[in-house]
Amino acid sequence: MRSVDETLDLVVVGGGSAGIVAARTAQSLGASVVLVEKDRMGGDCLWTGCVPSKSLIAAASVASATRRGAALGINATNVTVDFAAVMDHIHSTIRTIEPVDSAATLEKAGVKVLSGTGHFAAPGILDVGDRSIKFRQALLAVGAAPIVPPIPGLTDVDYLTSDSIWNLTDLPNRLAILGAGSVGCELGQAFARLGSEVTLVEGAASILPREDPGAASLVARSLEQDGARLLTGQTVRSVTGDVDGGGELVIGEGADQERVGFDRLLVAVGRHPRTKNLGLENVGVEVDGRGFVKVSATLQTSNKRIWAAGDLTHHPQFTHTAGVNGSLAASNAVLGLRRRSDKKAIPRVTFTDPEVATVGHPTGGPSSPDASVLTHHHDGVDRAIAEKDIGGFTRLVIDRKGRILGGTIVGPRAGESVSELTLAVRLGLRTKDIANTIHPYPTFSDGVWLAAIEDVRRRLRKPSAAKVTSLLANLRRATLKEK
Repeated sequence: MRSVDETLDLVVVGGGSAGIVAARTAQSLGASVVLVEKDRMGGDCLWTGCVPSKSLIAAASVASATRRGAALGINATNVTVDFAAVMDHIHSTIRTIEPVDSAATLEKAGVKVLSGTGHFAAPGILDVGDRSIKFRQALLAVGAAPIVPPIPGLTDVDYLTSDSIWNLTDLPNRLAILGAGSVGCELGQAFARLGSEVTLVEGAASILPREDPGAASLVARSLEQDGARLLTGQTVRSVTGDVDGGGELVIGEGADQERVGFDRLLVAVGRHPRTKNLGLENVGVEVDGRGFVKVSATLQTSNKRIWAAGDLTHHPQFTHTAGVNGSLAASNAVLGLRRRSDKKAIPRVTFTDPEVATVGHPTGGPSSPDASVLTHHHDGVDRAIAEKDIGGFTRLVIDRKGRILGGTIVGPRAGESVSELTLAVRLGLRTKDIANTIHPYPTFSDGVWLAAIEDVRRRLRKPSAAKVTSLLANLRRATLKEK
């Protein structure tokens, strides 16, 4: 017999970043909250995304830095990689962070957690196993899963995704990767540095097709220096292989056809929302043709009592976006607010070497008639010179009044430096605001500071500004002469 719970203020479906933050926010505002999760608390970020991938990248970076130490006078030979120990490091990191996102931690904070699959049975009712939960408001936060493209023969191969690659016990000798976006490039470079023979296959004309072409070019060069092979503008026609994971990719047509052998194949061509079988049709929640939940600027769905946040919406699929939007949606639902999600200042980082960090207006395409693009190369950044890593740049999009509309940073710790640009874009700061702010020296964030200073000086050289400064200087000279 199905039991019926008392009516709750908010039910959250999904225990990833968006769901956990939403549940905590709602509870802190005095709401009665239950969170429903069918798998593991913590979501993709903890188990298959941010945490394991950055742990892998950390290990690979040490291997690379050790091999390249001769440039700084450090000679190390016979660098070896213990892949089992690398994987132990990854899983140890997950275990260390896991308690923060656990059901026990949420329960202690006052959020009730149910394990099971949620299904909307009718307006105001969510079924979880043999229980029916009545709710006043609901929040969808079930996230997304890796896309598996319909390539002939692919399903006959024991392919990997960003979900399953963390189960590897042996380092693949030959790793082929479908997709050279951020996930493909990050993992591809890491495995190449650990010793795999990596081939990246991308349908677009270049790797990292979303990013500034200059940034993509620098990352491509770095990947090739690490031994990775890049096949861009290529279509995979079919896959042949066996259940052990090995096989071949058939690329191109006719005389240009090529076969790429692999021992393991990683599919990294994007992600799709996990919105099937939720019963959304029973509660009037609209989705688009790809299954993404349609939301308003306030993150409300077509059902005014149901909200959505995270990767199942059209907002950028980042942990930081999911968490912020989860909190925003929960506060709107519980308090009846109309706060709008900010799409203007959402930073993204590709954690390759060099890192690529971007926010706001794109820097690679044509700029607005009212804006200009300024680039400061890092061969003038003293910290980059000290570390012999001068290949990066900071590129700003600036309007006529000097406001910073967007930017791209390429280089070490770009993901840290972009926070300053994110604040500038969000608050409409001008280059003079950054130029007049004292920065610590020497740091890689000098790239942003020096770019801002360069723009301020450029503006001072304009005829109108030069005329004013010349007048002030002459008045000052006259004043001092009289004294």
